[in-house]
Amino acid sequence: MKNLSGKVILITGGTGSFGNRVARHLLKQKPAQIRIYSRDEKKQWEMQRVFPQFRFIIGDVRDPDRLAEAFQGVDYAFHAAALKQVPSCENYPYEAVKTNVIGSQNVCAAAIANGVKCLVALSTDKAVKPVNAMGISKAMLEKIVCSQNQFGGKTTFCCVRYGNVMGSRGSVIPLFRDQIRQDAPLTLTVPDMTRFLMTLDQSVDLVLHAMTQSRGGEIFVRKAPACTVQALAEAMRLKYSPRGARHPIKVVGIRPGEKLHEVLVNEYEMQRITEQPNYYTVHPEYRLPKKAAAKPLGAEYTSANTKQLTSSAQIGELLDMMGQVEMYI
Repeated sequence: MKNLSGKVILITGGTGSFGNRVARHLLKQKPAQIRIYSRDEKKQWEMQRVFPQFRFIIGDVRDPDRLAEAFQGVDYAFHAAALKQVPSCENYPYEAVKTNVIGSQNVCAAAIANGVKCLVALSTDKAVKPVNAMGISKAMLEKIVCSQNQFGGKTTFCCVRYGNVMGSRGSVIPLFRDQIRQDAPLTLTVPDMTRFLMTLDQSVDLVLHAMTQSRGGEIFVRKAPACTVQALAEAMRLKYSPRGARHPIKVVGIRPGEKLHEVLVNEYEMQRITEQPNYYTVHPEYRLPKKAAAKPLGAEYTSANTKQLTSSAQIGELLDMMGQVEMYI
């Protein structure tokens, strides 16, 4: 873990699920200042009531001039700003380009111009073999961020790649909780669809691991279990619904741009990874590891072949670990 005491840290998209949670962790390090950069003044007002000591900056990653001002004096940065809802990005793909692609280039340029020591960008399993506009734009984010170190420079750039972060805004767990509160059926797309499960605290652990380990250009992945959406719905109705196993479940069909299973490391990346008990590190092609982990050709790391949580008790343990979601729903 890097010593962040006395350092200035900036989080783009800092009013989101990740920003709220990582901010709590960073406070323990006693930084000189935490800056929250985002475009939503309502969320900033709500977050400022909890964290009055932070500096809140209204701005959009699409605006390079505003970013240049916000990054002055910053030591470390987390780039979490994104359009991440699959349906809205499918309807308006160029908006995803402007925020996730051009915005990421603007963030990298601001980090370099201001001598930031390390920038960690947040990506998603949907960036791997993408089939939707959000995933394609996040794949370009990865390419932009991870390309920055191939010609040297003082700023270390890397990415982290998440599966489903439990309880984050717009994800399925808050949706199921709302449906249970309203006594409405739990809506499943496809019962056999699998998704990785990671708590917000585990996602914060991953970015801090990346910041500590990165030499530049890597993508860091935290190993995570997965379950089917059917198993998740069954576990949630048992845990949260007064009706228990009698709470209805309705299958509504797959949505445009959705995959049946997600991939966190594809078969090409698997040939240039190093492995730790809880992590994979995908090394850039311009800095291959001296000894890559031995993986058979064609092997991938997916939500279908990772450890599967099949019982409601197992999934319930993770739901307990998720903690309170009121802060970031």
